Order: sequence, then C-alpha cells, then structure tokens
Amino acid sequence: MTHTQQVLPTVSRLFESAALGALELPNRLVMAPLTRHRAGADGVPGEPMAVHYAQRATAGLIIAEGTAPSAVGQAYPHIPGIHTAEQIAGWRRVTDAVRAGADGRGGGAAMFLQLEHGGRVGHPETSGHVPLAPSAVRLPEQLHTPSGVRDSVTPRAMTGEDVRSTLVGFAAAARNAVEAGFAGVEVHAANGFLPHQFLAQGTNLRTDEWGGPVENRIRFAVEAVRAAAEAIGRERVGIRISPGVNVNGIEEGDTREIYPALLAALAEIGPVYLHVLYTAEERHRLPAHRKAWPGALIANQLLSREQFEADGGKRVAEGLLAEGADLVSLGRGFLANPDFVERLRVDAPLNELRPEFLMHVQGAEGYNDYPALATASV
Repeated sequence: MTHTQQVLPTVSRLFESAALGALELPNRLVMAPLTRHRAGADGVPGEPMAVHYAQRATAGLIIAEGTAPSAVGQAYPHIPGIHTAEQIAGWRRVTDAVRAGADGRGGGAAMFLQLEHGGRVGHPETSGHVPLAPSAVRLPEQLHTPSGVRDSVTPRAMTGEDVRSTLVGFAAAARNAVEAGFAGVEVHAANGFLPHQFLAQGTNLRTDEWGGPVENRIRFAVEAVRAAAEAIGRERVGIRISPGVNVNGIEEGDTREIYPALLAALAEIGPVYLHVLYTAEERHRLPAHRKAWPGALIANQLLSREQFEADGGKRVAEGLLAEGADLVSLGRGFLANPDFVERLRVDAPLNELRPEFLMHVQGAEGYNDYPALATASV
C-alpha cells in the first residue's frame, strides 16, 4: 500500500510576525504614508480620519500620512499638523481608534507619524508664511492652495538660525506625536521635501556647514533624526529616503556618494528603521542598503500598473523580503481596501479605486465607504 504525502500550501513571509525595536508586529505589511487632504483647514484630524485608519488597523504597522511639524512647514491645504494642542488631540482620537482595531476589540496596528516639512513645497496662501528652503530655488511646478492652483513662489533661503529652529521644531513634533499616542515618528527625507532639498545638489546651493560637500549636505537630515531621537528615543524614530525618485522637481545630482554617507552617519545614531522608496530601476540597490544598514529595513517599490493589477503588489513585496527587507510598505492597495491585508492573504480581488476622491477633497465619500470582503459579496 502506498501513501501519498500531503503538500501543505506555503505561507507567505508577508504574514509572519516581526519585531521592530520593542514592538511586536503581527505581520510584515506596512501601510505606507498616504496624503489624502482630509484634515480640517486648521490641520486637525477629524472623525473621518479616525475611521479611515481604524478600518486599516490589520496592517503590521501604519505610518500615518505626511504631517506638518510646524506652520511654516505645511506643504498643502488640509494636511494634518502636529504643532498645536488641537492637532495633538485630533491625532489622539485617531490613535485610540486604531488601537481599538477595526472591530473595536483591540489589537490594532502600531502607528508611526511621518513628519513632513515641505520646505520650498509650500505657499503663503496655504501656510501663512513664505516657504523656507536651503536656497532660494523655486519649485518648478504649480501648487494647490485654499483658493485654487497657483504658481509656486520663490522660497526664502534659510539662515543658520532658521535651520536650528526648524530642527528644534522636529524635536517638538516628535514629542507631540508621542503625546498623541504614536509609537514613534518617521522623518520624511524623501520625495523632494525639506531634508531631501538639503541632500540634493539642485536645491542646495549653500556654502556654509549645511551645503557644498557631501558631509555638509547630509547634515540636516542627520540632525533632524538626531533631534527626534534625543527627544523621544532612537527606538521611536525612523527615516524615509527615495534615491533616484525625482518628484517635486528635485534634482539630486550624483547619488553614488550621498546615500552611502547618509546611511553611515545615521547608523551612528541608530534609528529603529530605514524606509526606502525604490523605483524598479533603483531596486538593485536594496542588497547594498541591507548590508550597510544595521537596523530594520522597510522597502517600498513603485508598482507598475501591471504589477498592481496582477496581485496588489504581493509578488513584488515577497521579492523585497527575499532580497533583505524586514518589512514591506504598500500604499495603493490600502486606498480602496480597508481589509487589504486579508485580501492579500487569500488572494481576493481588490476594490476599484475612485480617483476623483483621491486628493484635495474632504469628507468620508471615496475615503471610508469602500466595502470589506464580508460586505463586498453581499
């Protein structure tokens, strides 16, 4: 009599538990920070944001959307802030809702808050301030403002005191985030925002200690991380970078020296994670980043339409883990799928995104009304 051995299905590593500093995450899937412009005009997160994040609380980690650490750092209308008592209280309602979980029974995702200083990506109609930047290099794009789309303005080049006070603002924002219930903060040094502007040759024309050679151009990003780490502890601080991703008019120049130097300097501080956004063309750098980075590595790859429509990016995410990432962040799938983690787990189809509600609109429509699997089939 012959016996056949049952072959059990392979469980994806995406759904394994993982440690992130002192945090124990139920899976390796991270909800990437997604700007949705749903805060009030005063930057206070409201009930729709609390519902939205709570619906997605099955992610291993949620990195909440780019949030202004100061009034002058506000890049766009209706993005949240973390520099007033009202904003802190609004975020506390969000973190409480996520902690309660999608079903209200507890066990929701850990949350970090992304600190996003716009630098030259900002407008006086939005923030009430002339934007500050490393140098007076204007954003070569138009911007949304409360009164409509407007031409960008030339930013004011930061003085040494401006730089120092901005770093103090990062530390204060980190403390405020912990007060609001976040497990930690992520310094946004990617996508053409202020720390990235200091890194890039096209936007940093300075000749003082904050510009010029590589060791000076990395200094602001390093000191922003240091300021946050000294304020709340390095195990509560991460940083996001985007080598070779040219958005918001950023012109990095030669990146072969800047990012290795940045990672080496950051490693001396020891933030809990490095979060890297890769294009398909730049993904080959992941193994080198893994080798150079002693902490947790979160990888995020820009997906092609074909990759997303095939399986929501699941195969790409599994490949990133295989190449050395500890966690993988995904964005697009979380937009229209409150139960995105479960859909990936069971290979279920995804909801269709309604792009007209993606950004620069307020309210719950197209934000919190996408069905979960249990209701999608009813």
